[in-house]
Amino acid sequence: MLIFFAFMASCRKFEDFPVIPEIAYQGFLLENNMETGITERGVLIFSYQDGDGNLGLAKNDTLPPFNYGSPYYYNLIIDYYEMRNGEFVKVPLVFWNNETQEYDTLTFNSRFPILTPPTGNLAIKGIFQDTLFLYNPLSKFDTIKFSVYIYDRDRSQQKQHH
Repeated sequence: MLIFFAFMASCRKFEDFPVIPEIAYQGFLLENNMETGITERGVLIFSYQDGDGNLGLAKNDTLPPFNYGSPYYYNLIIDYYEMRNGEFVKVPLVFWNNETQEYDTLTFNSRFPILTPPTGNLAIKGIFQDTLFLYNPLSKFDTIKFSVYIYDRDRSQQKQHH
């Protein structure tokens, strides 16, 4: 009986994905602030898959090309657009910084950790959920969209979804 189980485990078929990571939009959930009635946040949901398991950055991945200020410091890139005169325009998000008494620029970009399990197949898939703060009191526009990119550690391979 033990021999049969070991044979069955060794025949387990792993899924096979392309080495270029892929993401796919799964949904966007709006969250209203019950006290103010304003939609302040939303949860972006997308699936991912990668055939060689090189998605994510370790905390110590801070040397070039993953150093702060580099285009690859963040591996999840989220651009913000507003509908202006019938067209979506990429706009920077700004907020008033009480400490500096100046406007600062915000970003939705982030770093996500390595997703590959320490053992097993390198082909990975899963679901991302990222909470975004949507309320922009400085904007008079009410229609927005996001463009989402991910970078793997090879950086030359990226996937985008609008």
